Amino acid sequence: MHLPTPEAVPDTPEQRRADKRRWLRAFNTSLAFVLVLLAVFSAQGHFDVADWTVQPWSVEGLRGILAAPLLHGSFEHVAANAIALLMLGTLAGGLYPKATIRALPLLWVGSGLGAWLLGDPGTRHLGASGITHGLMFLVFVLGLLRRDRASIAAAMLAFMFYGGMLLTILPREPGVSWQAHLGGAIAGVLAAYLLRRTDPLPPRKRYSWEDEEDATIAPLSDELEPPPPREVPVLWNRPERDNGVVLRFPPRREP
Repeated sequence: MHLPTPEAVPDTPEQRRADKRRWLRAFNTSLAFVLVLLAVFSAQGHFDVADWTVQPWSVEGLRGILAAPLLHGSFEHVAANAIALLMLGTLAGGLYPKATIRALPLLWVGSGLGAWLLGDPGTRHLGASGITHGLMFLVFVLGLLRRDRASIAAAMLAFMFYGGMLLTILPREPGVSWQAHLGGAIAGVLAAYLLRRTDPLPPRKRYSWEDEEDATIAPLSDELEPPPPREVPVLWNRPERDNGVVLRFPPRREP
């Protein structure tokens, strides 16, 4: 697999400031979305929430695909999703800023479609947990596809904190929309595959000890390579054995 690799950039103060701004921007964006969720939750008492939820196989429920991720059933519900969005959003946006922005619409719609297509008629689905599952699968699969150090580290962090999402895409607990989780997870995997080349690989810093190691190992590799058999010097030859003298006897004459 070929991924676009930029020219090696030295670890200058300008580069460190640019990295800091990128991660701070990802954190602020995730925090702004969390604040929007809290504002909508505080206003839910002033309108009928049920009208804006995902209602499977209902034409009226299609508008919930756009509105349901902003709605939550309890403070514990919105708090759990807010923490996941803050962590996974910062991780994804800080490491893959372009891919994350392009993947968000797919994760949003994918989670809603999963609930609309797989949910039981008459049920109602709401919450941003489908998007959190999409972000986790996005970061995890990008680490498997890109396989650079930063991507692998991000995938391990996402799995360490939210690896349990691999189980919540299946029906386990009543009242939990596993359908939205599954839809978001599928959208995250699809987005990771489609957008894996969107953000260039980070420049890899080469350390002095690597150059010394290469200089040391290169001559040894030639010495350790065995020569062909015809070039191996003969250190010992088997002495020739004296097998004696063969005596010929005249043929025996019949009397």
